Amino acid sequence: GAGSPTPTPPSAAKPLPPVDAKPVPATAPAAAKPVADVGKTTQPTSSARMISPVQGSIIRAYSKGKNEGINIKGNAGAAVKAADGGTVAAITQSAEGVPIIVIRHPDNLLTVYANVSDVSVAKGDNVSKGASIAKLRGGDDSFVHFEVRKGFDSVDPAPYLN
Repeated sequence: GAGSPTPTPPSAAKPLPPVDAKPVPATAPAAAKPVADVGKTTQPTSSARMISPVQGSIIRAYSKGKNEGINIKGNAGAAVKAADGGTVAAITQSAEGVPIIVIRHPDNLLTVYANVSDVSVAKGDNVSKGASIAKLRGGDDSFVHFEVRKGFDSVDPAPYLN
C-alpha cells in the first residue's frame, strides 16, 4: 500500500492569531494555594524531616549508582547524631572493619551512617532525633557517609535534611 502525502499544516498559510493578554481564569479557588512556611512552626511538619548527623560541609554529593549518600566533613571526634528518631536496626562493618550503623524510622525509611568510630548504641536501641550514636574518625577520614533509604533504594538525603 502506498501512503497518502502529508497535507500542509493550516498554520503554514496564515499568520498566528494575536496573543491574548487576558489572564486565564484559575481552575482552583485562590484559597487552595499552598502557603509558604516562613518559620511559624517550630516542630517539623513531617516525620521525614531530619537533622544533619554532623556539623560540617558536604564534600561529596549524592549520585545514584556512584555515591548512594552524601559525605559530610566534620571535626575528628565530633559526635555523629541520629538524623531522626528510630530504632537501631543493624551495626555492621565495612570490608576495612569500619563501623556502619543503620537506623529504621517510620514510613519505611532507613538512615545509614558509615565511616564512624566509637559506636555508642546497640542493635534494638531506640534513639531520639539528635542523640549521639558514634564519633567521627580522626585524620583525613573525619567525615560521615550518610544515606537515606526508602526500603532498600537509596534516595537523595538533601530533601530530608533541614
